[in-house]
Amino acid sequence: MYVLGFQEVVPLRARNVLGADKKRVGMRWIELTRAALNRSHSQRSRGGGGGKQKVHPVRDGGGGELGREYRCVVSKQMVGILLTVWVRSDLRRFVRRPSVSCVGCGVMGCLGNKGGVSVRFWLHDTSFCFVCCHLASGGREGDEAHRNANATEILSRTTFPRGHALNLPLPQNILDHDRVILLGDLNYRISLPEAKTRLLVERQDWKTLLENDQLRAEVCRGGAFQGWSEGPIGFSPTYKYHPNSDAYYGCATAARGRNKRRAPAWCDRVLWRGAGLAQTRYDRCESRLSDHRPVRAVFAVEVDAPGDLNSLRSFFMSERFDRDQMLLRKDDVNSARFGDTL
Repeated sequence: MYVLGFQEVVPLRARNVLGADKKRVGMRWIELTRAALNRSHSQRSRGGGGGKQKVHPVRDGGGGELGREYRCVVSKQMVGILLTVWVRSDLRRFVRRPSVSCVGCGVMGCLGNKGGVSVRFWLHDTSFCFVCCHLASGGREGDEAHRNANATEILSRTTFPRGHALNLPLPQNILDHDRVILLGDLNYRISLPEAKTRLLVERQDWKTLLENDQLRAEVCRGGAFQGWSEGPIGFSPTYKYHPNSDAYYGCATAARGRNKRRAPAWCDRVLWRGAGLAQTRYDRCESRLSDHRPVRAVFAVEVDAPGDLNSLRSFFMSERFDRDQMLLRKDDVNSARFGDTL
C-alpha cells in the first residue's frame, strides 16, 4: 500500500482558496502517481531498473500480472492538500467502505488554505485512517500555539459517515480507528535563536535541535498529539531551501535583501498511533521541486483477516452487502430470497 500526501499542489492565492478546488491539478498528480507506480513494476518485470526499483513486489508470486498493478482506492483534495491511497490490485477486493472528510482551519478559521484531509477504509477487518495536514506557518515565538489549535480542530472536527455493521457502530472520528497515520507539513519549528539553530544544523547536532523541537515538546507535554508516536529523526531539517538548491534559505551564501529569514526546521513529519504498527524506515528524499524536502516512512502493519467465525461480519461490513440491501429494497423481495442472497 502507498499513501501519498501533498501540500500546495496549487498556489495558495485568494482565488484558489475562495474558488472551486482545482480538480484538474489533483487529477494530474493522480495520473503521474499511477504511471510512476506501474511503470516501476513494468521495468522490474522486464528486468530493467536495477537498483532504482522502489515499488515493493508481490511476495509468494500471488496475484499474477494484474495483481501487481497499483490502483487508487480513495483520494481527496482540499485546495492545495491532496491525499491519495494506492493498493496492489490483488488487495483491492479486501478494501471496503472508503470515505473522506475535510476540515479547513485557515483564513477566518474555516477556509482550506490550512487544515486537514482525512481518508478511512477497512483492509480485511482492520480500520485505517490517514490524515494529511498543512498547519499554520510562522516562526515567531507563540506561533506554535496556532499549530496546536489547528491540530486539535482537525482531530475533533473530522467526522465520517455514521453506520453500523452487525449492530457494531462504525468509527466516526479519527482516533476511533484501529490504525491511524498522520503526515504532512506540520510547520513546527525549533525554539532556539536563528543563529544557534543554523550553527547546530551545520554541526549536525540533531540531538540538541530535537530537544528544542516544538512538535516533540507538544507530544511530551500531552497536548494536541498526546498518545502519538514518531520514529527517530536522523536526517537534516526539511525546511526551508532555496528552490532547486541544497542551500537553506537565508544562509550566508545567499542574497539577503529584504527577504524573510527562516531558520531550518523539521516541518514535514509522519506520526502514528494504534497497535499493530511498526515503523521500519523514516527519512527524507532529496527532491528539489519545492522549498521543502519530502519525508517518507515505511510501516509493517498487522491486519485482522476474517476467518470462518467472523466471515459473516466481514460480509455485512462489505460494499457487496450494501449493494444487496439496495437491491432488496428496490425489488421488495421476501425473506426467502434474502436467504438465497446470503
